[in-house]
Amino acid sequence: MTNISANTFTLGLVQMRCEAEPAANLERTLSAIHRAARNGAQIICLQELFRSSYFCQRQDPSLFDLAETIPGPTTERLALAARETGAVIAASLFERRTAGVYHNTAVVFDADGRMCGLYRKMHIPDDPLYFEKYYFTPGDTGFRVFDTRYGRVGVLVCWDQWFPEAARLTALQGAEVLLYPTAIGWHPSEKAEYGAAQREAWTLMQRSHAIANGVYVAAVNRIGHEGSADGGLQFWGSSFVCDPFGVILGQSSEEGEEVLVVPCDRRRLEDVRRNWPFLRDRRIDAYGDLTRRWIQ
Repeated sequence: MTNISANTFTLGLVQMRCEAEPAANLERTLSAIHRAARNGAQIICLQELFRSSYFCQRQDPSLFDLAETIPGPTTERLALAARETGAVIAASLFERRTAGVYHNTAVVFDADGRMCGLYRKMHIPDDPLYFEKYYFTPGDTGFRVFDTRYGRVGVLVCWDQWFPEAARLTALQGAEVLLYPTAIGWHPSEKAEYGAAQREAWTLMQRSHAIANGVYVAAVNRIGHEGSADGGLQFWGSSFVCDPFGVILGQSSEEGEEVLVVPCDRRRLEDVRRNWPFLRDRRIDAYGDLTRRWIQ
């Protein structure tokens, strides 16, 4: 159960460049987990689909071979890392549920290595070089919160981060922090014209979730160029943590591999919610139309 007597918990975000070989990515990630824990991280979040390059840039049935069962070999290694470090770990994996059914799944391990549970990505994009609907079945877990040794953790994945409904429904279950494993970047040909605005929108959207719900938010992105030399995606890094009023407490660079460690104070969460009582003033009697696709 959460140690609510402690005023603080410390987040660790692992921002990495991914190679083609899954085994190499896993070993480098495990090393980064240990480094984050040595630096004081208690809740460690990995970037989306950290075991491989971002394979959704093309539709190739052979790439389903990258998927693993849960539990499986990678979850065994992550559970061991959680036990060794005494840290909570949130990890995004390509899950093989059964033949023909695959998910983009976040798994949470408590500090003793126990698997708290999993969350399957609910919102699945389908854009140029983000052909995720080809690979991933939409999640069926609903929005979830995991009670861990160091805090109540909600995990959402990448495209989920653009939807206020997902953040709200997770926060309403008592999450103190929303973690967003992410793989987002620029089409290189668009960076000069649209890049700054795109990244600013990404940051602002997640900061708005923090403000509207009075929670900490952490987004963990990858770095590096993946794909063809004259195209592909250039991931923009910039992993960050913000407080319950959207103030950025720490942010990584665009291009460097980093382990970002940021302490968070529960008293700040309490203070913001007392003075900006959005949850108190919600008109829950008036929101029924949110379950409709369009109102006209």
